Amino acid sequence: MCIFPKNNSLMSENIIIIISLLLIIIGSIGTILPALPGLLVCFGGLLLFKFGTENDLPMLYIWIFGILSALSLLLDYIVPAKLTKKYGGTRWGSVGSIIGTILGLLFIPLAFGFLIGMLLGAFVGELLHDVNNKKKAFDAVKGAFIGFIVGTGFNFTMSLAMFFVVIYYLIF
Repeated sequence: MCIFPKNNSLMSENIIIIISLLLIIIGSIGTILPALPGLLVCFGGLLLFKFGTENDLPMLYIWIFGILSALSLLLDYIVPAKLTKKYGGTRWGSVGSIIGTILGLLFIPLAFGFLIGMLLGAFVGELLHDVNNKKKAFDAVKGAFIGFIVGTGFNFTMSLAMFFVVIYYLIF
């Protein structure tokens, strides 16, 4: 079901397809770099493809990717916090990692400044909690990093799945 009038030219549909693929690609980059809401942008591209073109993409895919994208938004906050605690971190480390992520984005001019900031923030937060327990601070950093890898891996995998679903329904 295309939301645009049936008299659209093939060129208009091709432009919509290109825009939807670009959104999915930009969203995929956003799953790695936290400056963009990656999966939401990908899902927007998938929705544009589904409702902006004539295709056979089942609504089941929209529901599955929608639910998983919403679940991912929750997991992005829960997984790092749980893994930081699992590795011995405290609330100080969790708050430090959030502050460090923001400061890293703003003040570290590297592609992964946010990651450096997150890890330093978790470390400093734990040291502020207990300056004598450096092992606990390093363990919190390890938990924060593993949480980042798990969340990013899930989001990136989801974005690739959306991309390949669109490509499949373009080809077949």
